[in-house]
Amino acid sequence: MKRAFEKPGRALLSRGVAYALNRHRSKLLVFSLLLAGSYAHAQETFPVNGIADPKDRCFAFTHATIVKDAQTTLSNATLVIRDGKIIDAGPAAAIPKDAVVVDCKGKYIYPSFVDIFSNYGQADVKRISGGWNAPPQFLSNTKGAYGWNQAIRSEINAVDLFTTDETKAATLREAGFGTVATQQMDGVARGTAALVTLAGDKENKVIVREKVAAGYSFDKGSSTQNYPNSQMGYIALLRQTYLDAQWYRSQPAKEGVNLSLQAWNANQQLPQIFEVKDKWDALRADKIGDEFGVQYIIKAGGNEYQRIAEIAATKATFILPLNFPGAIDVEDPSDARFVSLTEMKHWEMAPSQPAAFEKANIPFCLTAADLKDLKSFLGNVRKAIEYGLSEQKALDALTKTPATTLKVYDKVGSLEAGKLANFLITSGPVFKENTLILQNWVQGNRYPVKQDAWNDIRGIYTVTLSPGNSLTLDVKGTASAPLVAVLQKDTIPGRIDVNGKLVTLSLPLVKNGRSNVRLSGLIGENGWSGTGVDTSGATVRWNAVFARTAPAKSDSARKGAPVDMGPLYYPFSGYGWDKQPQQQDILIKNATVWTNEKDGKLENTDVLVRGGKIAQIGKNLSAGNARVIDGTGKHLSAGIIDEHSHIAISNGVNESSQAVTAEVRIGDVLNPDDVNIYRQLSGGVTASHLLHGSANPIGGQSQLIKLRWGQDAEGLKVTNWDPFIKFALGENVKQSNWGERNTVRFPQTRMGVEQVYVDAFTRARDYERQGAGKRRDLELDALVEILNAKRFITCHSYVQSEINMLMHVADSFHFRVNTFTHILEGYKVADKMKAHGAGAGTFADWWAYKMEVQDAIPYNAAIMHKVGVVTAINSDDAEMARRLNQEAGKIVKYGGVPEEEALKMVTLNPARLLHVDNRMGSIKVGKDADLVLWSDNPLSIYAKAEKTIVDGIVEFDRDYDLQLRQRIAAERNRLVQKLLGEKKKGTPTQKAAFTPDEMYHCEDLQAGHQEGLGLTTNAGL
Repeated sequence: MKRAFEKPGRALLSRGVAYALNRHRSKLLVFSLLLAGSYAHAQETFPVNGIADPKDRCFAFTHATIVKDAQTTLSNATLVIRDGKIIDAGPAAAIPKDAVVVDCKGKYIYPSFVDIFSNYGQADVKRISGGWNAPPQFLSNTKGAYGWNQAIRSEINAVDLFTTDETKAATLREAGFGTVATQQMDGVARGTAALVTLAGDKENKVIVREKVAAGYSFDKGSSTQNYPNSQMGYIALLRQTYLDAQWYRSQPAKEGVNLSLQAWNANQQLPQIFEVKDKWDALRADKIGDEFGVQYIIKAGGNEYQRIAEIAATKATFILPLNFPGAIDVEDPSDARFVSLTEMKHWEMAPSQPAAFEKANIPFCLTAADLKDLKSFLGNVRKAIEYGLSEQKALDALTKTPATTLKVYDKVGSLEAGKLANFLITSGPVFKENTLILQNWVQGNRYPVKQDAWNDIRGIYTVTLSPGNSLTLDVKGTASAPLVAVLQKDTIPGRIDVNGKLVTLSLPLVKNGRSNVRLSGLIGENGWSGTGVDTSGATVRWNAVFARTAPAKSDSARKGAPVDMGPLYYPFSGYGWDKQPQQQDILIKNATVWTNEKDGKLENTDVLVRGGKIAQIGKNLSAGNARVIDGTGKHLSAGIIDEHSHIAISNGVNESSQAVTAEVRIGDVLNPDDVNIYRQLSGGVTASHLLHGSANPIGGQSQLIKLRWGQDAEGLKVTNWDPFIKFALGENVKQSNWGERNTVRFPQTRMGVEQVYVDAFTRARDYERQGAGKRRDLELDALVEILNAKRFITCHSYVQSEINMLMHVADSFHFRVNTFTHILEGYKVADKMKAHGAGAGTFADWWAYKMEVQDAIPYNAAIMHKVGVVTAINSDDAEMARRLNQEAGKIVKYGGVPEEEALKMVTLNPARLLHVDNRMGSIKVGKDADLVLWSDNPLSIYAKAEKTIVDGIVEFDRDYDLQLRQRIAAERNRLVQKLLGEKKKGTPTQKAAFTPDEMYHCEDLQAGHQEGLGLTTNAGL
């Protein structure tokens, strides 16, 4: 408002001054706000001991080849960073006035690598063992309001345990890494991982994200709790925890506070990383994820390339380690015999795994995890490239893919504005063999790696010595370790030492001369110069001028033609198929057919197989397009069914940690690579009932499989069959043969065993009555199925009193014991078994191998059969199963059982016991084409299975087996020669070692047998 006493001119002047003052004040205010913002940004809670040194620096890296990501490369470009962040990257990037300019002509700039599977900054996990005499531990000893099982550590957060480790960080930076997801690798559920950089700063400065993933494994780590002690136990624990966590969301009052389940539920919002040890574990983990709607990120074991189709079907992102197996020293034939063909083929093919994943379009990251020496990381990446991995995919797998997998691509993974200034400066394309990482910048801080190679002095130089002599030098070697030679008629090597800008030369003028020209000087932009002495000792001045670049040798990460490798087999064994066999129509002509039906034995009879089923039985059948097999003089029987087997099981046949483990499932841990599948096919076995061991009164759920050699775990399983479960009685379950330390777990007496059953089924009955909304219990689910005749019992048994006891318990709870297996005192109670409705699976003539079998007799099977008990002969042994036809033949001798009835004991009777006699066990139109063509009477010790057919597929052919043996010998020789060649080239080798295979029996607690190791080797395979 204009004032009355003001003169117009003065008012105008005042307004001008006021405008100027206000403008000045505005500038001061803006400056003050910027300054305050700067101070606020620079402030931190940690006090400074000394003079404050805020680092708000700006750098511009010019004239570089910038690889922003695997798809974008910029030539002659500039990267600008400030305060640990990228400001700009591109050919037209503006250089701030306050920037420190770094000329990167001839250099490459890449995003630093990201490793999403690391334990950087975490303390080593200490696996505490209580020792041989330590008593069992049944509950967690973790103090606090946590879950019942010590291996579930979902409440653990890596960020709380993280401490920087400059020594380890430096090693990782040298390998090219700038960021890692770090986690404590401990437990079945490992808690959360944190995203941290490898900067040499305080912990609070390097943590990028506190919780970036949750981790899991099939390894209980430091847990001293007994449960679980098998792989099927790990799977059951995970499944039960998922169910418990879902139930806990309803805040059940009786549970109280469970911090482990709280954390488990909270962690489900994060990416889920599951570490496995091999291809089958990867598929097992994915199956758990599918059950609970979780897509795991799977950290691979290294052999997943062997089943790439199944791996692709998981739809998972994988984390691939590069710890390729080392070459084996096979020069000594005595040592070489211990190295299996499988082991040698894996050595040859393992580096092809990343390429196989790329070819199959499976997303993957690369990790330095599992490497014994981090210095080998880049070399192994280059080796993977040599084996077919593209350089673009390799870079993606180390930058963008890990960043997007953890949902942190806004922070790291490429060179874009706003992201952390984590980048590499290299001497050339990063995956070329001779390329060096010169510097690794992390959060805007420079960490030299091969700084001495920044100035590459290699090339041809003209050296002038006063007064007028000249030499031509060839400086070669590597950028960080140059070599020098004088070029004359002969190339005469000299010596060069470079220290920063200082250079020292010692140059011979004649070959084998005794005196050298010795020079020292400085490396300048326009050449080298300095002083020295000639061969006579006279002082000289000298200078060297760069003449030209020496002709470059071919240098690429991919060297020439693809690496020559042998074929991939299914399974990955010498006896594996190079292509999966296909079902075909087959006509077996003019054989003696043991039908196991009312027709009995049919002489000179044809059997037609079509679509995997038996289509016709008769004489002079028309073949059509079917494959014809001449059965003249041969015998055709139904395939042998082993009612009690422990083959093809991974990492433990017993979950022996508790008295009742009905929640574990053999079907979760099938091992399709087990060569015993093939061996038993050679003995005419077509199906096996895989049982849990006999360590507890109520063991785990069993799995019936067909011996479909080369199929995966799901392909082995017989579908739509009545599920079974293993029970056990006797010495094993009361732990009388487990050693003195095992005197804590109930039961310890045969009386206690009975009470375990009564208690378990009482709990199951009460559980069933609870109705909807209850906490689902996998253990009790299985027991309820028994009560409702939806699951059936196979019970390990010896002594008549216990057999009677279990039948009494079953009668009390209104269910039936389906099968007593072993049942070596069955002859004493056969009438009671028949009345109860129980069958028997027994040995032909085992006795006197422990106290509770002292009353066993070889007439046991015949007596039970004559009483009317459905009786089968089984193996419980991988080796015996190869000759179950002979075991059946013994029953003719011991008890005079007719031949056809004896053969039924390994064919139709086990099918009846397993409730699959409607499709297996006899030769009848409509049944599965599971057949064996024998060279002789199948009960004869001279009979050989010439062909074994499963579902219309010839899974074993004795003529083809002879060809396979020749193939194995040739492939072994090829690989041995290749290994010898590696040793000759100077490649480090490891000593050949004996690697036993696991062969399980009922009493095996983990690997090996209580009464002997029970281990064999498959060196030839």
